[in-house]
Parts: sequence; C-alpha cells; structure tokens
Amino acid sequence: MITRRIVLASRPGPEGPTEDNFALTEAPLPEPADGEVLLETQYLSLDPYMRARMYEGANYAAATALGEVMPGGTVSRVVRSRSARLPEGRIVTSRNGWQTHHVCPAEGLETVDPALGPVSTALGVLGLPGHTGYGGMIRYGRPQPGETVLVSAASGAVGSVAGQVARIRGARVVGIAGGPEKCRYLTEELGFAAAVDHKAPDLPEALRAACPDGIDVYFDNVGGDIFAAVIPLLNARARVAVCGTIAVDRNQPAKPGIDRLQELHSAILIKQLTLQGFLFDMLGDMQEEFRRDVSAWIRSGELKYREHMVEGIEAAPRAFLGLFRGENFGKLIVHMSG
Repeated sequence: MITRRIVLASRPGPEGPTEDNFALTEAPLPEPADGEVLLETQYLSLDPYMRARMYEGANYAAATALGEVMPGGTVSRVVRSRSARLPEGRIVTSRNGWQTHHVCPAEGLETVDPALGPVSTALGVLGLPGHTGYGGMIRYGRPQPGETVLVSAASGAVGSVAGQVARIRGARVVGIAGGPEKCRYLTEELGFAAAVDHKAPDLPEALRAACPDGIDVYFDNVGGDIFAAVIPLLNARARVAVCGTIAVDRNQPAKPGIDRLQELHSAILIKQLTLQGFLFDMLGDMQEEFRRDVSAWIRSGELKYREHMVEGIEAAPRAFLGLFRGENFGKLIVHMSG
C-alpha cells in the first residue's frame, strides 16, 4: 500500500508560507499489526493553526519537522482492520494529516455517527472548529441577553458558530467578514443583527455605526488592525476572548505602524476589561454539551453552517494559503476520496 502525502519541504521565509514550502511525495505503508487499522482519508481539514506549525521555535504545539507530513484532522474510512474495536468500513476521525492513507492504532480513534449529519461536519460545525466557537463563546465570552457581541472572521467555521451561539443566547450579534457576499450571509442566513466588511475604507467608523451602544463581548479570530479598531468601542467590563490571529503571522516581525499597546493597557485598567486567550484543549470538558446543543440547533434550523470543499490532495497547499487571503467561504475541507 502506498500513501500520497504532502510534507513540509522547507521553512517559510520572510514573505511567509508559499506553495514552495510543500512537497507531494509517496511512501510505502506497512501492513497493520495487531490492534492497528489502515485508514483511507475521505476528508481533510485545513485550519489557520497549521501556519504556526510550519515554523521552528516556541508555540503552543510542536513544530512540524522538515520532511514530515503536515498535521491536520481527518475523517477516514477503515479499509483494513486488525482490531475487534473497529471493523472495516467504519468511519472515524483521526489526526493523520495531509495524506491519503495511514496505519495507526485503533485505540483513540473516534467513530463518526452519520446520523448526526454529513460525515464532513465532524471536521467543522460538529468538530474542533464548532467546539471552539461554542465553548469559547460560552466560557469566555459569557454573552447575556441584550448585550452587543462582536465576532471577527464571522463567516468562518469558528466565528459563525460563536456568533450564532451568542444570538441564540439573546445577544445582539455583529459580525466582521470580508466582502458583501459574506456580510449578507451573516445577516440574511445566520441572523446577525449587522455585518461589517473589513475591506471597507473606514473600518473604525463602520464598526461604530454597527455597534452604537459599544461592545460587551469581542470574540477575536484575527488580531491586527481589526483588534485595534475595536479597542475604543469596548464597554466597561467587556470580555475579549482571543481565539486566533489569522490576520497576523506571529512568526514574522511586526509591521511598522501605530503602537496601540498603551491604548490597550489604559482601556484594560479604566474599563476593567477581561482579556482571555484560549486553546481548544481548554474546552475538552464541554464536549458532551457541545454536541448535544449544536446538533439539536442544526436539526431545529437555529444554527446553520457552510462548507468550502476543494478536490484532491494536490489542492491542499494552495487552498490552505488562501485561508489567509479570505478566499474560503465557510469551513475549508479537502475532499480526498469517496
């Protein structure tokens, strides 16, 4: 058995990641040993965190070694099994990364229930991104009825769930997205009260108009200039849940510009702000309630989702880099096989 895989061929340079940093290779796979299974990848998740894994140095997860398969979550089918726990044909989630096949222990693999929805949703609205948006908003945003909640990258896999959870909990939700089509999606499909195009010429004024009573909760997926524009609008005792920095490559030197640190520091003190960075691992104890609530909301139509599907492992590098240019519309997934 041969697996086709995309490995990290080189570290990103001063310009950040490019397609040249990836290489498509083939490698033989061993026969499964006792307790192991051979998996065929059906769907591969592409997520912003993978950019940080391309660099050396300290981060919240280990760097990907040169020549190593790029990391990532997958939905896979068991095509050969030497485990009584997982028969052939079973659909599971795994962390097999950017490759078509993989041999691994059956222990630790989680079965996907097709009755909950398309199996690809295990990588999106019913998977890590949905869990992150749900848990981060509830635990660290703590939205209350009537409050104004602002979500950046709001049409994406995490932001769309976070915003809809706040709406379901009675908050007035404003989303930031890139372009008129995504903004219309937020208001017309997801029920947001307003949407702001971050490509608009005067973002601070557009945010002020969309949030006339200030901002009580800011769920931040992007950082950068958008975060700077939000600072003056935060209300007293506002909560800021920092989920990601997709607009900023943390491994590249900061671009010259206005230093907002003193403004933020003063706002934290004067307005008694709460800023909380969080990682998915901090939400593990919420898995049962996440799946219960979100699956019920999907069935009732209260919560909606969107997937952006690309075909074939060869498409992964370009699609992944497009994440940082806002080219995806919804959860970005590579369809690998039937």
